[in-house]
Amino acid sequence: MQKMTSRTYPSTMSLRCFEASARYLSFTKAAQVLHMTQSAISKQVAHLEDSLNIQLFERSLQRLQLTPTGKLFLKETQIILNQIELSVLNILAHRNEAETLNLAAHPTLCSRWLIPTLEGFSEINPHINLEFQEQISSFDIDISQVDIAFLYGNGVWRDMTSIKLFEETCIAVCSPELIHTPLDRIEDFQNYVLIQSRARPRAWDEFFQAQDFSHEKSFVGPRLDTFLACVNSAIIKSGIALVPHFFVKKELENGELIQIWPYKILTNRSYYMIYPTSMSQTPKITTMVQWIKNRLETD
Repeated sequence: MQKMTSRTYPSTMSLRCFEASARYLSFTKAAQVLHMTQSAISKQVAHLEDSLNIQLFERSLQRLQLTPTGKLFLKETQIILNQIELSVLNILAHRNEAETLNLAAHPTLCSRWLIPTLEGFSEINPHINLEFQEQISSFDIDISQVDIAFLYGNGVWRDMTSIKLFEETCIAVCSPELIHTPLDRIEDFQNYVLIQSRARPRAWDEFFQAQDFSHEKSFVGPRLDTFLACVNSAIIKSGIALVPHFFVKKELENGELIQIWPYKILTNRSYYMIYPTSMSQTPKITTMVQWIKNRLETD
């Protein structure tokens, strides 16, 4: 394999010139976008090709055309330039020497509970910048990229400290325009579409089994990724959703949804705040943990 030297590595400018030229298939258009001359763009791209010893464009009088290698290099170049932009923006955002606290949470938990719970946090703790990741699966979480995670589970994660937030009780809800009043009999569920959660594929079956009822189509229905999607689907009259009670308090209060069956099922897992045990004394971690504990006590 050919060893690359510092002279071989392309400059950021040459990459920008190549990316713009490849995107528009025109040195002239690239020059307009980058506020350079067409000749300067062409020279930068030619220098890039020479340094890599690779032809990136097929040139003709009519137009530019990317070579197969050029198409591959364009994808890599766009990734590189995007990362440079993100890194620069990150530095600009944190140049006041504030710390970044990376948080991960299930999408619905994040929007319905975590973000409202953190109202006022940044004003009181301006030295901590919050970064959020939406994490659908508890098993896919890359803890190396996260300081604190808010997840649904059994409370046991390797090398992690977990603090129980609350249990989960699920109820059946739908739009009042779909069903005007609560159902009279559990058998009536068979007349309606059951909105399914991909994260909880057995939820409806367990709901009915807990009431000694056999629903032949408990696994049948539109399957969605998040509870938030299930809630929105129920609001637009797509069917009945089985969702955590605390996720739909607002919709139940304003009448967008109604609870159509009185039974509430307590799931066998709960929501937890977790963080690496090795970081338990880190100031930014302890600050957030105390904030969450205080909010739980006042709720």
